[in-house]
Amino acid sequence: MINPIPELTPLLKQLRLSGMTDSLAMRNREAIEHQLSYPDFLALLVQDEVARRDQKKYATRLRRAGFRGNKTLESFDLNANPNLNRAYINELADCRFIDEHVAVLIAGPCGTGKSHLAQAIGHCAVQKGIDVLFFTQAKLLANLHAARATNTYEKRFQTLAKVDLLIIDDFGLKPLKSPQDEDLHDLIDERYEQKSTIITSNLDFSEWGQAFPNKLLGAATLDRLRHNAYRLILEGESYRKLREHNDQTGRGGRHIIVTK
Repeated sequence: MINPIPELTPLLKQLRLSGMTDSLAMRNREAIEHQLSYPDFLALLVQDEVARRDQKKYATRLRRAGFRGNKTLESFDLNANPNLNRAYINELADCRFIDEHVAVLIAGPCGTGKSHLAQAIGHCAVQKGIDVLFFTQAKLLANLHAARATNTYEKRFQTLAKVDLLIIDDFGLKPLKSPQDEDLHDLIDERYEQKSTIITSNLDFSEWGQAFPNKLLGAATLDRLRHNAYRLILEGESYRKLREHNDQTGRGGRHIIVTK
């Protein structure tokens, strides 16, 4: 096989086939060494281009998701949760709930891993080619407020309403005010049975209604969220506090109660 690099490289760059461009020299040496046919040589180059484009799409989705740090399932301390139903967590990581268009509700005290777990599930979704957006409640509502002030509310609202998986962290950390409660209700209502939402909160599930100044609106919002939702309760001491003071004792570990 002759050396195709001088002729092919500028053409591949012109066609924006950077995956092929980057691996051309290596694949050419491999083809010569293993006496590959031209179709086999071409197949390898095409596979490299597809892999590069898939990686680029993954990096773009990951960047747009807005996760805080690299909170993955691999870095979540499963061993610190003796009562953890791993099969249940693996089921969520498989992202079937996204196909079901239902919510995942995660409650528990501060520092027990709610945000980490929510983002870890989000990472799994991104790896499967699913679009994800992550916000704290405060930033989500501030984002909508800013959009209203610049006459871009509807466009921003539709972006949030149509994303496959929306993660809202720290629900109820700050009480909702008007029109925040209306914005949140409208968003949940628009996504109901159409898209999936993950919500984390330091409040017990029974206390979520207290975050709404309009109790009737709160009841309607929560009713939509709870319908067929996956529920997780993380209990125990703050993981950050445990790690800071005595990371090696193994005492006061977290555990998870799961219900469906």
